[in-house]
Amino acid sequence: MEMSHQGGAEAESLLRPERNAVVMHGRQGGWEAEGEKAPFLRNEPVKLTPAWEGSNLPNDTLNLKGIAMDLAPPKDKWYIIYLTLILHGVGTLTAWNMFITAKDYFVQYKLKDSSYGDSFLVYIGYASQLPNFLFSWFNVFVVLGGNLTTRIVWSLIIEVFIFVITIVLAMMDTHDWPAAFFWVTMVTVFLLNACNAVFQNSVFGVAARLPPSYTGAVVLGNNVCGTMVVLLNWLSASFSGSLRTSAIYYFIGGMFVLLVCFDTYFALPLNRFYRYHDTLQQRTMQVNPALAATSPPAPKRTPYGQILAQCWVQLYNVWLVFFVSLAVFPAVHSDVNSLSGLFGSNFVRITCFLTFNLTAMIGNITASFFPYPTRRWLWVATTARIVFIPLFLLCNYQPTGVKRTLDVVITSDWAYWFLAILLGWTSGHCSSLAMMYVSGNVAPEHASKAGMIGGAMLITGILTGIAFSGLGPRLVSLEMWRSA
Repeated sequence: MEMSHQGGAEAESLLRPERNAVVMHGRQGGWEAEGEKAPFLRNEPVKLTPAWEGSNLPNDTLNLKGIAMDLAPPKDKWYIIYLTLILHGVGTLTAWNMFITAKDYFVQYKLKDSSYGDSFLVYIGYASQLPNFLFSWFNVFVVLGGNLTTRIVWSLIIEVFIFVITIVLAMMDTHDWPAAFFWVTMVTVFLLNACNAVFQNSVFGVAARLPPSYTGAVVLGNNVCGTMVVLLNWLSASFSGSLRTSAIYYFIGGMFVLLVCFDTYFALPLNRFYRYHDTLQQRTMQVNPALAATSPPAPKRTPYGQILAQCWVQLYNVWLVFFVSLAVFPAVHSDVNSLSGLFGSNFVRITCFLTFNLTAMIGNITASFFPYPTRRWLWVATTARIVFIPLFLLCNYQPTGVKRTLDVVITSDWAYWFLAILLGWTSGHCSSLAMMYVSGNVAPEHASKAGMIGGAMLITGILTGIAFSGLGPRLVSLEMWRSA
């Protein structure tokens, strides 16, 4: 039996149609990612099962859809699949990042003379992440019908249509009806993110069929998206004469990203590397005696309890990373003002939006080359990040419409910027490791479902973090700080 290692993070047996073939039962990507040895290197018994045993399939049906089972699986030539999943990671957070980064367009232009601009990011946060939360969990438990392809395709079509509506609203003069514009925007954001939740959750399900590093590619794309959106916003503002014109070009750019995601998704099944791993998972379920069913095959219930028992620590890590990050960014982070005039009018754009997204993207990359902490100790790093919440409140955080009573302790803009860099880098690094460890903790046939649960926990962390960020203005304006 030949063992292959893809990207240094996957140990899986090759299914061969010969009569003497065997299937090894082991954790997908679990041994090397944690620095453990495979059972046969620890002098432990390994369960070897004949590939044909308990299966009603003839030997010729075990061939992987015409893919020859050589000594090594196909390689991701030119990293096409990896780059495609990065692109889809960009697409999954395009809607969210575009609306929060366009804060000036909404607050200083569209809602300038109304009270709806107050706490706009909190409103956008709820309108975005509440449907994300609901539909992500619905998608996990298959409340929504259709396979992953159906969900991804229809989600993208609806998202593109809603972006068209957003662009039309940007072209219109809405100053005479700010309330109507505000609520139309909230409804479109709600619908946009409801579809995006299905898209994001399904993309994680697709990535979980591949080696663990490909789940990291989706998370990397999430943070590339933030950096790309900030730069797009900056460029559109620099080359246009008004917030209205820059917003039009800005949202057209976001719609273009979604159209590219739609186009490239259909190229996945044409790739030999993707077909190999997709079919490998299907054949593993068919030839595994524990999964084999009599003809006709009866549907098998997903063991949610077993999946949660095997990866609950990593799900905790996923949730906590995004809870802490969203408790600070962007609501608190974007209201920290400069005390020394650093970067002038671009202080918030550079130290908040650009810094967080760029360093989070770097964190995703370092997670691939430096996969520490291991799955056993990652919870220590994610829990320690809670300290960022009080530290940012001690900076020159000045929420709109609130009189701060808490003393500003961190008075150096450079010290604040250093905290911002640490917040972004640890967010990207720890979130990548946690998402890769989730699917690596379960059996290969449950990897896709575990990846979808991990995606749902990611959204749960974002929603709870946004809810907590709304307490920021109250925490820094308590009367108890006056007497302290």
